[in-house]
This record gives sequence, structure tokens and C-alpha cells, in this order.
Amino acid sequence: MKKEFIGLWLKTGIIRNRQKDAEKIKSMIDSAAINAKVTKAIKLNDDTATLVFREIYESVRQLGDAKWGILGYEPSNHEISMEALKDLDISNKVKLNSLDRFKKIRHDINYRGFRATIPQAEEILDFWGKCGEEIIKILRKEIESR
Repeated sequence: MKKEFIGLWLKTGIIRNRQKDAEKIKSMIDSAAINAKVTKAIKLNDDTATLVFREIYESVRQLGDAKWGILGYEPSNHEISMEALKDLDISNKVKLNSLDRFKKIRHDINYRGFRATIPQAEEILDFWGKCGEEIIKILRKEIESR
């Protein structure tokens, strides 16, 4: 994360300084993993696509919050939570480009009454399958090394 962005985000209140709480961060990571595991077990259809999308999105967002916690900050919104994940060095880094679109879809679901389609739910499930476990592994390693 670039220091000039962090300074700007601190000044504007997008992030706040927080004391690192390793147990809280571990709990957030565990919660994201469990939530995604349970959600992946739901049979995907037109009726469940929105629920699946929203819950996997929430797990991804929690991982972003955990990353900020590791850095000693607390995000004030989803956009900045997702931003923390974009710098991670994962094997399928191009998949991180989907985060902004996922955030927009989730916003449309929550605030505009849209329903997620099966392909949208499949896409975020694919993202989780290709990136989620790797992100979790990276964050757990980071929290243990700090």
C-alpha cells in the first residue's frame, strides 16, 4: 500500500489508526473462510444466486478488513476494504481486477433492489475458489510474522 495514499485516506477519514489486534484479525479471517465454505454448499439457482453472491462478497470484504487490521488501520467503507486486497501478490493477480465490479454488483443488490444472476454468482464463486484460500494463507502468514 502506497504511503501517500494511506496519508490521504487517514486525513479524509477513509481509514483510521487502530491498534493491531491479532486475535480479532484471526477471527475475521476464520469467519470469512467458514462463511464461504457454508455458502459454497448452497445449491445455486435463480432464487439463491443473490444470497450466494452477497455472502461470498462479504467474505472477501472481511479479508480486506483483516489486511487493513494487519497494517494497523480500520477501513470505513467497502471500497477501501477491497483496495487493500489489490496489492496482494497472489498467483492469479489478474482476478483482483474483478473486485471493483463485485463491489458495484453488491451495491446494486443491497441498495437498488437488483438480483444477482447465476453467472454473477458463479463468477464470484470462481474468484473465491481461485483466490480466497491463497489470500487467507497470505494473511495468516502476515499476522503470524508481525
